Amino acid sequence: MGILNDDAVLIEPGKNSGDPTMVTVNCPDESGLGSTLCRIILEFGLSITKADFSTDGRWCYIVFWVSPDNGSSRFDWDSLKNRLLSACPSCLGSYYSSLQSSNVSKPPSLYLLKFFCRDRKGLLHDVTKVLTELEFTIQRVKVTTTPDGRVLDMFFITDAMDLLHTKQRQTKTCDHLTAVLGEHGVSCEIELAGPELESLQRFSALPPEAADELFGSDVTSISNKVVLTVDNHLSPAHTLLHINCIDQKGLFYDILRTSKDCDVHIAYGRFSSKVKGYRNLDLFVRGTDGKKIADPKHQDSFCSRLKEEISCPLRVIIANRGPDSELLVANPVELSGKGRPRVFYDVTLALKSLGICIFSAEIGRHSTLDRQWEVYRFLLEERREFPLDRARNQIVERVTKTLMGW
Repeated sequence: MGILNDDAVLIEPGKNSGDPTMVTVNCPDESGLGSTLCRIILEFGLSITKADFSTDGRWCYIVFWVSPDNGSSRFDWDSLKNRLLSACPSCLGSYYSSLQSSNVSKPPSLYLLKFFCRDRKGLLHDVTKVLTELEFTIQRVKVTTTPDGRVLDMFFITDAMDLLHTKQRQTKTCDHLTAVLGEHGVSCEIELAGPELESLQRFSALPPEAADELFGSDVTSISNKVVLTVDNHLSPAHTLLHINCIDQKGLFYDILRTSKDCDVHIAYGRFSSKVKGYRNLDLFVRGTDGKKIADPKHQDSFCSRLKEEISCPLRVIIANRGPDSELLVANPVELSGKGRPRVFYDVTLALKSLGICIFSAEIGRHSTLDRQWEVYRFLLEERREFPLDRARNQIVERVTKTLMGW
C-alpha cells in the first residue's frame, strides 16, 4: 500500500502479566480506516478492552488496548503489526495514493482447499482453527459426510499474506492440517479457484419460513437495552453521541462499521473500560458535509440503525430441514462486501464444546429489502446421547454466548 514508516504502528506489551497490550496507529486518514483496523484486530482473535480515536480528516491517531480472547500469552504480534501497517494509507501523498487505489481494487485470489479424511467430533473446528491461525479467511465452505463415516471438506479461502500461490505456503498448510488430524489421515489439495469451480460455491436458498424467522425478528425489545443520547450543544463543530450498552465481542467494530456504512465520520471517540458488564462510549461525529448531524430525520435514522447493529449484530436460530435440525447464523454484510470475521470459528467452537457433530456446512449470502446478509448453515447430526429436539435452546444459547463473548 505504498511506503510507510514502521512507527505508524507501535505495539507495547502491558507492564504486568495479564495487562492489555497497547497498539498505537498513527498514519494518514481515509474513509473507514478505523473500521478496517478494528476488523483486523477482531480477525486475530483479540478483544478491544478500551480505545481512544481521533482524526481531523487528514491524519488519524488511534490507541487500542487489546487482549487475546483465550487469555494466551503466546501471540504473533509481529504478524498483527504487519497486517495493520498494510491497512494504513501511505504518507507520501497523491503519487502513492494512485498506486494504492490500483492495489486496493484488485480482489485477493480465491483458492480451493480440499481434503478427505475420517470424521470425528470437533473435526471442523480443529481445521478452522488451523486455517485461522495461518491467517486465511474462509469465504465459502462445503462440508459433506459420506455414509462410511468420512468427510469431504472444501474451503474457499483467501490468504492475508498473499503467498498461497507458492509451494512453500501450500506445503506448510497441508502439513499443519495433517499434524492436527493425526491418525485420522488426510488427503490435502490446494488449487486456484477458477470459473470451473463456481458451481461448488452455490448456496442453496433458505426456506421462506426460516428466512422469516431469521430476518423478520423484532429487535425493538433488545435495542431498548442500548441507551443512546445525542447532544448538539456541547461542541461547536460536532455532534456528540453517548452510548451505554452491554459489553460484547466486536462492539467497537460494530459501531465503526455502522458509522462508515451510514456515511457518518467519527472525529473523536473514547471507548472506556467496562464496568459491571457495561460499556460507555463518547463519539464526536460529523456528516458527509463536514457539519453536525442536525436534521432530526438523519439523527433518528442513524441512531435507530446503530442501536440495531449494537443490539443484534448476529442472528441465531435452529430450523427444521426435513427430519433434521439445521443451525442458522446470520450477520449483516458491510457495504464493502465483507462479512463479520471469525463467525465460522466461533460457531464450530461452540458446537464442539457441546459434543455436537456437524453433518454438513455451507456459507452463503442472502438479500433482504434493505441489506445483504452472510448466512452460515450447519446441518447437525442426531446422536442418541444428545437429542437435538430437546437441546435446541441450549445450542442457540451456547452459540450466541460464544459469538458475543459472554
